[in-house]
Amino acid sequence: MTSWWRRPRVRQAARYGLTWFIVAVPLSIVFFFNSSTVVPVASHDTVVSPTTDRFVTVHTGPYLPDLRMPSDSFIGVDLQLGKTEAATPEAMVERYAFIASQPDAQIDHVKDALFQLALTSAGQAALVALLPPMLWLLIGRERRYQLLGGTFLKRMITGWSAAFAVVALVVVLGVRPWADDTAIQARNVDWQTLPEFLPTLNVPSEAARVEVAVTATSTGSRKLLMSAVDTYDRSKNFYKAAVAAAEDVVVREKQEGETVAVIVSDRHDNIGMDKVIRTVADNAGATAVLDLGDDTSTGEAWEAFSLDSLDSAFKDYDRYAVQGNHDHGTFVGTYLEQRGWKGAEHDAFDGPGGMRMIARNDPRSSGLGTWRDAVEQTVGDVSASIGNVACAEEERVNLVMVHDDDMGSDALARGCADLVIAGHVHVQTGPDEITGINGRVGYTYTNGTSGERRTPSRWGAS
Repeated sequence: MTSWWRRPRVRQAARYGLTWFIVAVPLSIVFFFNSSTVVPVASHDTVVSPTTDRFVTVHTGPYLPDLRMPSDSFIGVDLQLGKTEAATPEAMVERYAFIASQPDAQIDHVKDALFQLALTSAGQAALVALLPPMLWLLIGRERRYQLLGGTFLKRMITGWSAAFAVVALVVVLGVRPWADDTAIQARNVDWQTLPEFLPTLNVPSEAARVEVAVTATSTGSRKLLMSAVDTYDRSKNFYKAAVAAAEDVVVREKQEGETVAVIVSDRHDNIGMDKVIRTVADNAGATAVLDLGDDTSTGEAWEAFSLDSLDSAFKDYDRYAVQGNHDHGTFVGTYLEQRGWKGAEHDAFDGPGGMRMIARNDPRSSGLGTWRDAVEQTVGDVSASIGNVACAEEERVNLVMVHDDDMGSDALARGCADLVIAGHVHVQTGPDEITGINGRVGYTYTNGTSGERRTPSRWGAS
């Protein structure tokens, strides 16, 4: 009895599949190492490109020396920093140091970018690799016989040669061995470790593998780098101590059947506090996070590093967020919603533990949502709208989630909500009891800032 493997169609399909695989794999590698993408990294629009040198290399621009360190992987990555809004080199370097002290979210962001490049390259290679088998089929057996001769062996050898020729051609076109893309200045760069470059400074052990590109202009950057290393060291130690202290914070013990949510507000780019907040939240048994806005200072795309850190810290929580008055524009809300955060809605919806809730953005940002009919809306307008929605609900609204507590005042005054939570003023107040005109009692609570003490450095303001 003939086995299934000996069936001509099966063997022919296997040959085509093997040909496709042999062509696709090297093509995907070539495409990957010749690809790049632009993502926000360390407050810059950054060109991310995979490399084969096993280093993470950061090209900082004309004013600062390039930096690199081993990637501890079989591939490397090249980061070409682009535009940013930093007013001075000093402010930019200090920001680098602060972000470097809490690097996990930025590392994950770059890894995700490389993963997407790998998927895209594999998809492109898979399509290109279909060309040799398709061409072979389109020519047809009779024409192949005319072109290649009569023996099966000769046709196979010629067919495999053609497939490898296609691979070789694409590889050569991708690698371009005749081209020299290396900048003239980069050919004579001397790399020194930070301890070698800054011999008078006690460099932290985790930064000792960082290397500096030493050129004629980089020697003038020693003072900036010394300041950066100092900021990095103090920031890392400060927040490490804060996380340790947070582990000892006494919190109310979670009871059976309860759902615990942690409130976050007014972080203003203070990524150092995210691990501190997460530690307290875990101790309390929290499974949800309620973000009341002002995660940024301007709402611009350069502050994506702050949102990346927040998202990374609470990736496995149920996540809800509204925009504050500092989160200008739609970038903040869109960026978080793309990563699975539940944003503001006009109508009530089910929140943590099945509660009915209303969440609205601050009208002083422009990310209110598609329900916005008026050209301008005030806090009072939003308060009246929330009150109308809450009082029209058949089920009582348990939670109103806003940035400014004035936005929830109408719902409480009319007795249509149990609790309004807000931030904005950077001072904790409440919970305060409010009796509505219908005799129902509700409460208002304003959270203090989650990031008032940004860092022991001078960068930024609350």
